[in-house]
Amino acid sequence: MPPLLSPKRSVRKDYDLYKGYVYYAPDVKGMFVLFALLLLGNLLGSMLTAIFALFMTPGSAATYGMIFAYPAQFLPPMVYCAFKSRQNALFEPGISLESSHFKPYSGWMLGLLVIVMTAVLSFATDWINYWNYRLTTLTPGMKSFYDAIMDLMKTMTGGPVWVSVLTVAIMAPVFEEWLCRGEILRGLLQKMKPGWAIVVSALFFAVIHMNPWQALNAFIIGCVLGYVYYKTGSLILTMLMHATNNGLAVLMSNIDSLKDVEYFKEIMPAQAYLICTVVSLAIVAGILLVFRSIPLADSRGNLHRIEEQPMD
Repeated sequence: MPPLLSPKRSVRKDYDLYKGYVYYAPDVKGMFVLFALLLLGNLLGSMLTAIFALFMTPGSAATYGMIFAYPAQFLPPMVYCAFKSRQNALFEPGISLESSHFKPYSGWMLGLLVIVMTAVLSFATDWINYWNYRLTTLTPGMKSFYDAIMDLMKTMTGGPVWVSVLTVAIMAPVFEEWLCRGEILRGLLQKMKPGWAIVVSALFFAVIHMNPWQALNAFIIGCVLGYVYYKTGSLILTMLMHATNNGLAVLMSNIDSLKDVEYFKEIMPAQAYLICTVVSLAIVAGILLVFRSIPLADSRGNLHRIEEQPMD
């Protein structure tokens, strides 16, 4: 008699890279802790760059060392959040970092819309950046500081294209969205009104860039990113938006005719610039109305809540 065979069971693989963080949603105090840990990570990244400088020229160390130094700065916050999540797993409900709440629309449609919105938003906010620059560089000291910041930015985007794409257009969206939307905003939405949570997380996003001339633009984009996350619970969409914004910067820095252009206002006739700005703002407003029409399952945002506790 042949042996009895047990029925074949399919094994579902788990590709959830965020599951180690779902049981920790930082409050305002936790936000400051994460900021301090990010500063510690910056120190760690600087040490790695210094080590690279022992074996290559300073310029090459700054360019290639960034591949390791950039993710290293997020290591302390990630370790801390994973530790806190594991501590809370036995007695706290979880909140998913990625919920993908797209209904009644498709993810592909919203993905296309956020790419368009991000591209035109970078143009629509150009005049804000231009006047921010004009008003804050009136004194020689501020102008020198601005030039130093711009030189640093050119180092980040002026090296080999593959390094810029990897660090600026891929790593930055993944790590910064995990921290600013996946951790900070997800946590603040549980503690305060959604509008305030989005604003505070956008301020955090602006501050961590450590660039006064980039801060206002980062705050505006941070508010839009926060609203998209609040309505969809999707880090995939916000990472796509962030990658679009940063990818455009890399693209422009590698086109010879645009390499030295810092503001569109400098290269466009005033009337055409005004028309394009108004049209860009209208497109952004229209796409935001699409996201506004997504129904909320909870006043704290469309974030999936995990009530059951994990089994070891």
